[in-house]
Amino acid sequence: MGPSMTAPYSSESHNILLPALMVMTGLAFFSAMDAVMKDLSITMGAYNAILWRYVAGVILISAFYFRRSRKRPSRDAMRLYLIRGVLIACMAFLFFWGLVRVPLAEGVALSFIAPLLALYLAAVLLKERIGKNAILASLLGIAGVFVIVIGKMEGDFGPDAQWGVAAILLSATAYAYNLVLQRQMALIAAPIEIAFFQNILVFACLLPVAPFLAAVPDVGHWPAIGGAAALAIVSLLAVTWGYARAEAQYLVSLEYSAFIWAAILGWYFFGEAITWMTIAGTMLIVTGCLLVAWRRPKKAEFIEAAVG
Repeated sequence: MGPSMTAPYSSESHNILLPALMVMTGLAFFSAMDAVMKDLSITMGAYNAILWRYVAGVILISAFYFRRSRKRPSRDAMRLYLIRGVLIACMAFLFFWGLVRVPLAEGVALSFIAPLLALYLAAVLLKERIGKNAILASLLGIAGVFVIVIGKMEGDFGPDAQWGVAAILLSATAYAYNLVLQRQMALIAAPIEIAFFQNILVFACLLPVAPFLAAVPDVGHWPAIGGAAALAIVSLLAVTWGYARAEAQYLVSLEYSAFIWAAILGWYFFGEAITWMTIAGTMLIVTGCLLVAWRRPKKAEFIEAAVG
């Protein structure tokens, strides 16, 4: 059965904790995908890593999407899908191109300007009222990121690293708008539909330059490519589920929890040291996340996807 409109979701019967946990779970999967994609980007180049991940993603999500009865997406939904498809194609290339030149944990830390920007974009575009707790949580997250960055990015950086930092900051700016679009789409479409059109449209945006840049991956790369695609889809479904059930201002600060996973994965796979500054910054980030997670939001309407 396809998406169906339900009655308004009541915060009296469900608080923000479950949506927050789902978003944080999705972000953990997303961080794992970042680690896999960094390795693929180093060996294949950022464009080919992204292109073939979306090829695998289209195949995987289509297997779920076409097994369900579907209705035609609304005009508003298609407009948001198109905007987000172009945005993610640019955002992903910039991020993974930069991540080749910057350590994983530092790259994720730099991307954390996005939730702060998204907090205020949500107020402008979604007409959400910014609560004091949301602002405090965002500031705690930013403070934690600054502590980590100061501890990990001391010393001089060469031109290559500087370009990497610039690319990640541009990607983070685009990601801020993506967070707002994520909330808008979650209110009008089911997670499976959103994941399907995101993969299709990002792939379509990458395709025009494929004749000039694409190279068929070695057989040994396909398990990692398929794994990255699966991690991205599971992450998108979990995060979309959460954003359909709570306002963006209560969830964007949870993006900071991704640094915890990035630090662990960066240490395990790429030998990045975890310092006391990293631990101190992480404590600030977790404090901000908990402050948001136990804050009860206002009622919000959502569209719930029936599974079956």
